[in-house]
Amino acid sequence: MSDAVLLALQSHESSAQYEALKFAFACECAARVRHLLEDERVIRCLDILAAYVKGEADRGALDQAAAEAMALANRHQGSRSLDGVGHAAVSASYAVANALAGRAVQAADYAAYAAVYGAGGYGAVCDPESFAAERDWQRTTLERIANALATR
Repeated sequence: MSDAVLLALQSHESSAQYEALKFAFACECAARVRHLLEDERVIRCLDILAAYVKGEADRGALDQAAAEAMALANRHQGSRSLDGVGHAAVSASYAVANALAGRAVQAADYAAYAAVYGAGGYGAVCDPESFAAERDWQRTTLERIANALATR
């Protein structure tokens, strides 16, 4: 977990827009690894989250998609290939499930793992420096969303 991302998110906890910030940030993190998703049902769940963030879906649809995404992530078979790239798909699925549940930090963590694993495999995720670019993107994205929400 990136302490900087966690601290940046926590710094907005007293904001009236905190819930919207968590969902919007988690959605962007999960959307960043959309290309790694293998199950169309998980992709549809991610689309429901995006609709919720835009105000085009209600909380009931969000909660239903959250339950479905978690069940799908829990049933993902992982990777049977030698390079293990399917593990990136599992992490991307968990990023979506956590994003839908409003667990922004966990969604960011799973998305970062999926992105790094998808780009560099097992060797990359063993090197903490492999996550630096992803964590920088997450911090920048979080602040961009927070600033946009503050000006509404």
